[in-house]
Amino acid sequence: MNRFKTAVLLTSLTLLMIGLGAAIGGRGGMYLAFFMALAMNAFSYWFSDKIVLRMYGAREISEMENPAFYGMIRRLTVQAGLPMPRVYIIPSESPNAFATGRNPDHAAVAATEGIMRILTPEELEGVMAHELSHVANRDILISTIAATVAGAISMLANMAQWAAIFGHRSDDEEGGGVIGTLALAILAPIAAMLIQLAVSRSREYLADEGGARLCGHPRSLANALRKLDQASHLLPMQEARPATAHMFIVNPLTAGGIARLFSTHPPMEERIARLEQMGR
Repeated sequence: MNRFKTAVLLTSLTLLMIGLGAAIGGRGGMYLAFFMALAMNAFSYWFSDKIVLRMYGAREISEMENPAFYGMIRRLTVQAGLPMPRVYIIPSESPNAFATGRNPDHAAVAATEGIMRILTPEELEGVMAHELSHVANRDILISTIAATVAGAISMLANMAQWAAIFGHRSDDEEGGGVIGTLALAILAPIAAMLIQLAVSRSREYLADEGGARLCGHPRSLANALRKLDQASHLLPMQEARPATAHMFIVNPLTAGGIARLFSTHPPMEERIARLEQMGR
């Protein structure tokens, strides 16, 4: 269901982009905006792993440095049929973890020092199984596609605003004219952002399910999420940035109220309830 939902959401993004391009009145601007967004996200796709690992001061470790943690990752990758990723430790007391890399052959998993202190071995195994599920599902690629199309929509929206003000034809008035084009230009980026958030949320549900099956203990992952959610509010990650928040297993940016509607992560209560249902 979550894979189907992702496909529907990505299709919706594409159709939204096509509709916005048509509002401008030509294909030239649509192609230009799309390829500009593609170039920016291609750079992010190829180099984002190095950028984000450096951003959080992550340090690569060997099996000799931390045999228990490294061995856990190796055992899970063998079970999942994945290549062994690079393993990193983030010097932060805020408990969290993420995976990055453009494909399973170039993947990396990272965990903070704090997460190793508050979770049991079974709970930590569930968290890392969740991250390896992201790797197996190629979620970095899917997120890049969503970001590419959403970025193109934002650029097209800017073009549409200028076209509506300075270049709109009078014979378009039956279809809404300047007002209709401006409304589309304003609403399309908002819709694109919400769809992109929905893609991220659907991939989190899929990674929860895959991680629970990989480690074999859905309740351990549920318990880990409960602990991480509570700890992230008590000890938020000061160095976290909105652009990378979606990568972590729990949102490192604490926000409540209406801001939760724009979160890259599903409601924690729902994630925990699904995992506990799997464990029955």
